[in-house]
Parts: sequence; structure tokens; C-alpha cells
Amino acid sequence: MKPIFLLLVSASLIFASPWSRDLSSSPPTVTLDSATLTGLNENGLSKFLGIPFAQPPVGNLRFSLPQAVTSYNGSLNGTSYGASCPQQAVKFPVSLSGDFRLAYPLIHRILSNSSNTTTIPESEDCLTINVIKPANVSADAKLPVLVWIFGGGFERGNAEGYDEQGMRLVNRSIELGEPVIYAAMNYRVSAFGFLASQEVQQAGVGNAGLVDQRVALQWVQKYINLFGGDNTKVTLWGQSAGAISVSLQMLAYGGNSSDLFRGAFMQSGSPIPIGNLTGGQAYYDSLVDQTNCTTSNDTLSCLRQAPYDALKAAVDNTPNYFNYTALALAWSPRADGVFLQDNPQRLVEQGKVMNISLVSGDVDDEGTLFSLSSLNVTTEAEFREYISTTFVPGANQSTLEPLWSYYPSDPSDGSPFNTSDFNAITRQYKRVSAFQGDVVFEAPRRFFLENLSGKQKLWSYLSRKLKFTPVIGSFHGSDLAINLLDDYLVRFTNSLDPNNYTNTSIVVWPEYTTASPQLYTFPRRDVPPNITMDDYRLEPMRFLMNLSLAYPL
Repeated sequence: MKPIFLLLVSASLIFASPWSRDLSSSPPTVTLDSATLTGLNENGLSKFLGIPFAQPPVGNLRFSLPQAVTSYNGSLNGTSYGASCPQQAVKFPVSLSGDFRLAYPLIHRILSNSSNTTTIPESEDCLTINVIKPANVSADAKLPVLVWIFGGGFERGNAEGYDEQGMRLVNRSIELGEPVIYAAMNYRVSAFGFLASQEVQQAGVGNAGLVDQRVALQWVQKYINLFGGDNTKVTLWGQSAGAISVSLQMLAYGGNSSDLFRGAFMQSGSPIPIGNLTGGQAYYDSLVDQTNCTTSNDTLSCLRQAPYDALKAAVDNTPNYFNYTALALAWSPRADGVFLQDNPQRLVEQGKVMNISLVSGDVDDEGTLFSLSSLNVTTEAEFREYISTTFVPGANQSTLEPLWSYYPSDPSDGSPFNTSDFNAITRQYKRVSAFQGDVVFEAPRRFFLENLSGKQKLWSYLSRKLKFTPVIGSFHGSDLAINLLDDYLVRFTNSLDPNNYTNTSIVVWPEYTTASPQLYTFPRRDVPPNITMDDYRLEPMRFLMNLSLAYPL
């Protein structure tokens, strides 16, 4: 993350603005039901941290849907973040050790930020939410609210890791004269939030991590007005798994109309091609076996009572997003018949989507980071085997035949795109990268927007920034890393439109329609955005969408 941007304002603005820096030493407080919540002031902002929004999911509540906190009493300490939900261990693939690390220290540092164990404490008692707001905002200020959902492949992540981001955005919103309130929740990840099997299906407890998010959004509706927010002006924002989560909240319960949020801002994530809960049976059975639950008549109850250390070790033994299987995730949302009534892309086809304004975009080289774990795929035969066994194991070879030509072995056609033969660290690396980026990110985004066109307001973007990063190009998360969309995000949260119409030197961001699928495009170098058409790799992506509809992950 970049260092936090501290707001610098003149003395006259400090005293004139109703949301200016709080110069007093008294900590901020908010009354929640019969409780007094005490926060802290920092850099002109008031922060209320670690507020429990659901009962601790421990004991019999492990692997269960969250139970919301219904009222507060006594005193609440909101001066420190709550614990992270249990994080799945993520290790560098063997292929990234030794010489590779020496040759590409920048990539090693980027991956290290995604895989190293954090110093943030972990606990199953982790369902908390945080609120950051301009200091001295009154309870009746009615500021728009930006709710962040973190990414991390549905395997890792926490709200605390984005503290600087939240502070930066609130400060930037003040500077732009469009102040917002920022909220971010923890939700269960990996097996703790996305356990999947026939047993989970029968118990009706699938997608607990997504329901955690939902309960947090209900908390926002109930309480955010007390912080000076407006619960009718909530925008959901996420990146990667967080953006996918935002899109799935739009599809929840058949896309039935909901007043939980009015806008969605998604960076590198759309409804993904996933099957039903039974698709996770092999991983569930692995946990059962490793926790000595195989002889139990009720394996789900046995897992709930298993010692935490044994369960966590078993979870860590399952594949993660830096394993060979990469984006064919072991733990992810799956159709459960209730929260997700069907494969999300089928729900999109059926029009079961909330009718709200949204922004959805991608970076140019979404698949590169995740393809570093399959550098041992170096021949045509190995590429075909990798795709057919890892991503579409049910498809026959005749069905897959067009894919080999749509994603050819010529490095100049692969990702990082438009870099000729450069970055081809193996004969198949750029090919695998192109496939993974398209099948999980680019094709689902285009499919999502095409199906919503004409029904609601849409904007889309493409970032080619950092294109010259060795090997990984405009890598997944690069737009977030350089705060590329901060101003657009603030404007969208306020007005449901990302444009700044007062700055005539910047091109207007056009709405996206099938008749004119225009992308607000950030070029490679430090030049202003321009408009391009969303018409690259049309046939390959259309093929991938048909394939994933027939053979969801």
C-alpha cells in the first residue's frame, strides 16, 4: 500500500467545514442502543474499530450461518481492530524459489505481500465491522457511505489490512468536497466461510462467508445513521474476491430487490462460473479424514467440535491460489439453492440481478500472478492437460478443440498482452496467463455487462498501468496498488456517476452499452485516460463463457 495521503487544509477551512479536523483530545463516542461506543481520533478522522456485528462463530456456530447482534449494552471499546478470521496458509510455489527470486525481486515482493503470514491476530471470533468518518460530523450529516469488501481469493484477508486505504479515501473525499463515511467488515474465509459438500447442502449452511457480509450490510442499515451516514446512500466496493462478493450480493436470493445498497463498484471481479456445493466434496472429505471424523455419524457436527489447531492444519493442507490449481479454487462461493440459487452466471442470464448503478472493470493482465505456480507447464501437451484436468475436467477433447487455437502458444499473443515475445519465462506461461485472466475475470465481466445493458446504468474500465512490470505486466491488483480509481470512486459514492463534469481536460467516462461497449482506458504511460472499445478477444471470450456455463468450476 502507498503511504497514507494526509489532508492538508488551510486554517480557514479547518474551522469552516462541518467535517473538519477535531482539535480536541476527547475521544469520539456513539450511542448504539443502550451502549456507548468509544473510538479514537486520528489525522482529522474518527475511527470506530472492531465492532461485533454477529455472535462469535465458535463451538456449535462454527460452519453455521452468522447470528446477528440484535442490541448493544454497556460500554464498547472501538479503539482497536478485531482479530482476523482464520487465514489459510499460502506459500510460494516451488518454481518461485531460488534463482527466480534473485532474478525478479519485485515480483517476489508483490507475491510476498499476498502470501506471508501477517502479524494481525487470528481468531474464529472475528465478525467485526469498522467505521471511519470525518471528525466532528454530526449524527444528522447524512453522508454517503462506502462499504469495502476485501479480496484474497476467498482464502485470506481482513479489514485491518486496508486501514490506510480507508483513511486515505475519507481524507480525499473531504478534499474533493464530497465527504463519505467508510466501513469495512471481516468475514469468514477459506473452509471456515466456504465449506462445501452434500452435508453442508443438507444442513443449509453454505456460503457462510457471503452471509457474514450480508449481516454486516444489515448492520450498516441499522446503525450507520448514528455515525452521520445515510443508509439510503450505500455503495459496495470490492477488489478481486471482494469485487466478486459485491456482484454476488447483487444476485443474492434471486436478485430480489433490496435496500442494503444502491451502487456497486467492482475492481477485477464479476459473477464467476461456479457449480453447486457438492463440488467441494473432495475437500470436505479431506478435512473429515485429517480431523479423525471419518467414523462419526454426523461429520459436520464432528468438524464443529474438532480442535482448532487440527482443523486449521487440515485446511492449510488444501490447495490455495498459489498452488498448481491456481484459480480453480478449493474454497469459494458455490450455488447453494438459497443465497445463490444457481450458477451465478445462469442467474445473470435469467436477469436475477439487483437493478442498481455499477462500475465494473479489469486490469489488462489479470492472470499473470496466478500463472507463476504452473511454470512446469512448458509443452503443448502439458498445456492441454493442465486446462482439461484443472479447469474443465468434465469436458471432452472435441469440445475443447477450439480453445487451443483461441489461446495459441505464440508468446506474442499471450499475457502480459502487447509485449511481443517479452516476459515469456516459459514456452506456455503467457498462454496460461491469458487463459486464466480471461476465464475468471475478463470474460465474466463482459458477460455480466452485456446481460445488464439497457436495464441499468453501467460503466466499465480497463487499466494498462504498470504494463512494464517484468513478467506480470499490468498485474491483478495493480490498479488498487496505485490508488488509480480513488476520485472516481468518491464521485460514484456521492452521485452514482464516476465522472467529474467540471474538469473539461479529462475525457468523459461514457456509459457502457452493448450498442457501444466503451471502456474508460488508462494507458500504459503517465498520460490521461482515453476511450477504447470492449472488442478485444471477442470470439475466445465468447467460447470461454459458453464453456464455463456448461462446465462451471
